[in-house]
Amino acid sequence: MAETTIVGCGDIGARLAQRLIGAGEAVRGWVRSPAGIERLQRLRIPAALVDLDRSDAQGSDLEGAQLFYCAPPPKQGVEDGRVAHLIELFAQVGQPRRVVYLSTTGVYGDCQGKWVDETRPPAPRVDRARRRLDAEQRWRAWSEATGGELVILRVAGIYGPGKLPQARLQNAVPMVCQAESPLTNHIHSLDLVEICVAAMQRGRNGEVYNVSDGQPGSMTDYFIQVADFLGLPRPPLISLEEAKQQLSPGMLSYLAESRRLDNRKMLEELAVQLRYPNLDLGLPAAQEAP
Repeated sequence: MAETTIVGCGDIGARLAQRLIGAGEAVRGWVRSPAGIERLQRLRIPAALVDLDRSDAQGSDLEGAQLFYCAPPPKQGVEDGRVAHLIELFAQVGQPRRVVYLSTTGVYGDCQGKWVDETRPPAPRVDRARRRLDAEQRWRAWSEATGGELVILRVAGIYGPGKLPQARLQNAVPMVCQAESPLTNHIHSLDLVEICVAAMQRGRNGEVYNVSDGQPGSMTDYFIQVADFLGLPRPPLISLEEAKQQLSPGMLSYLAESRRLDNRKMLEELAVQLRYPNLDLGLPAAQEAP
């Protein structure tokens, strides 16, 4: 069996690697820094140092491999040069057989609280989402040109061990009042790992899957529920006009988008059974040791 390569072994990538190694698969994680190599070594995950910010990046053999792409795009611009460099690198290290790309539901843009399935055309409003859509398009062009298989996962907001807004709550950063709060969507990190495995095994070539627990709710209610769970003070609530003066541009960009994600295609076609289909079940499993 060809080796599985995970490009971008942060929290999700490392958890995915451990899951696959536990199942007896040969796995290698690609990271871009010596610190990343050391972290994977501590986790006993075979690792390679590959800097996809460089056009002359060097990588290990990928011919016929299964490849999960979990790396974030660059922080600036509207294109994902990292994906572009990796696809160029395939000419040297071989073409993977199948790619699962972790994108974001942000590519849909603001849907004014409507239900959104995979047939909705992308309409990103901010550069971070435009970079993700650029990556999707680059992967599609690669698939069409080479015949390599591709599955795209559009992932909602991730929470789980080590992924709660604890510092924000401890610092009493305000949040917009419920009446003006957008609808947001979530997926537990441990469920996301299993969804990635299912996408590689059962995802239909060329398809997009929304990844969420199917329980959209207001962003403000999420912060309140997390605060109550952690035993921390609830965030101060302010108006949207006040938020424009007090909150970061990044948070304001999230507040400007509202949608309800339809996850039925994921559940039906990938045949996944969520362990944490709502926050009541997921939050207790978000305090496990990372």
